[in-house]
Amino acid sequence: MADGGGTTFLEVQGRCPICGPDATFAASSTWLRDSFACTRCHSLPRERAVMAAIEMFVPQWRDKLIHESSPVWRGVSARLQQDAKGYSFSYFDHTRPLGGPHFVSGAVNQNIESMTFEDASFDLFLTQDVFEHIFRPDLAIREIERVLKPGGHTIMTVPMVNREQPSERRAALEGDTVRHIKPAAYHGDPVNADGTLVTFDWGFDVCAYFSSWSDLRGSMLIIDDLGRGIRAAYNEVIVMRRGPWPPL
Repeated sequence: MADGGGTTFLEVQGRCPICGPDATFAASSTWLRDSFACTRCHSLPRERAVMAAIEMFVPQWRDKLIHESSPVWRGVSARLQQDAKGYSFSYFDHTRPLGGPHFVSGAVNQNIESMTFEDASFDLFLTQDVFEHIFRPDLAIREIERVLKPGGHTIMTVPMVNREQPSERRAALEGDTVRHIKPAAYHGDPVNADGTLVTFDWGFDVCAYFSSWSDLRGSMLIIDDLGRGIRAAYNEVIVMRRGPWPPL
């Protein structure tokens, strides 16, 4: 727990789902979601939970076609880029042509609400803390369904800040104007120093919402495992599949 100087709140030895055994997880504050990092791969708890979910539901991920929207270059994204043969990634810049190169090297410019990928392009579509920043999640989930192969999965994190309360919209786009329903809030952005507007406060009804706007079916995965460094608030992982789940 806290050391004499008060600089370390929690330190645990264990196995990181991303970078392997003999890992050290250390948190500098009680807010583990953004401080409980692996000292080796710098991943955070939700990223380790995503990697655990990938290993569980897409165990042959190294040989699969994977696309990630708006990655942050540490942890699971860095691991997938390094080890998955078919990994690709995208960001969105409204000033550039969709489907063309983004200003981030190696990225394609894609709007998750209206992607240029062909139908059934990917085995796995990954988003980490993206759906609280888009204006039309109904369009985005249908686009993800469209670009997934039959039997493919989407795995995502979304902070469930509303928990057991209904999800609520914070902002809407009307033409080119943003209408704020709640006071403007921003989260960090991997390509924008000013941050990204939060458009939704999601609750545990998020899976029902996604299922109502697509034929994807799935559930919420909650892992609490200190030995793998998976402990924090808003650490849920959503796993959805295109097509029926295999029989038990």
